[in-house]
Amino acid sequence: MRPLGLVLTVCLLAIMAGPAAADPRASADQPPIARWFIPFPEKRKQEMAAYSRRHYGIDSYRLVDPKVIIEHVAVTRTARAVYNTFAIDRPDVGLHELPQVCAHYVVDRDGTIYQLVSLRLMCRHAIGMNYTAIGIEHVGMTDGDVLSHKRQLRASWALTTWLRCHYGIPIGDVIGHNEIRSSRYHRERVAKIRNDVHSDMRPATMRRYRAALARRSCVG
Repeated sequence: MRPLGLVLTVCLLAIMAGPAAADPRASADQPPIARWFIPFPEKRKQEMAAYSRRHYGIDSYRLVDPKVIIEHVAVTRTARAVYNTFAIDRPDVGLHELPQVCAHYVVDRDGTIYQLVSLRLMCRHAIGMNYTAIGIEHVGMTDGDVLSHKRQLRASWALTTWLRCHYGIPIGDVIGHNEIRSSRYHRERVAKIRNDVHSDMRPATMRRYRAALARRSCVG
């Protein structure tokens, strides 16, 4: 039998320490990821901070504790085209604002996953969501393109599973670009774009996508 004093001491230390940090070995395995970072110098960071102030009332360019993962279709046929669009920091074609749009990852047709931006940085990929969302692009022209390429889809599921398990993001907060307005995290201060939507990764697509995610465990 352990002395009562020792037991009380152990319990007190556990309370003072707070919740135990998540053991990364208990999360889904990280899939192979190739780093292919776009330029994101201090100038672009400050542009992102200014954008964040205008659109979210947050004076920062940092992505902290993301709550959502947003799936996109790039509407390009190559990962190089995605990279080239994001890498040149010029006003975007839609809102004509800086910094240029970007996403954290792009998944190629052959299943190669490229990381384009650090997960510590906000990226402009979804109106009203960039302050708390990780963006994943998929090479292709339509939702059907993504759903029909098995290697690309398997890589996407693996990446999304790893990210959501790592950050504790529920499957319901893995959404398509078309679904952003229905998210509980949607937040946009600029009224004229508050209700803007995009057509990629619609609810029907995402129902199939999330159903597959639900079969993937966070336990390694």
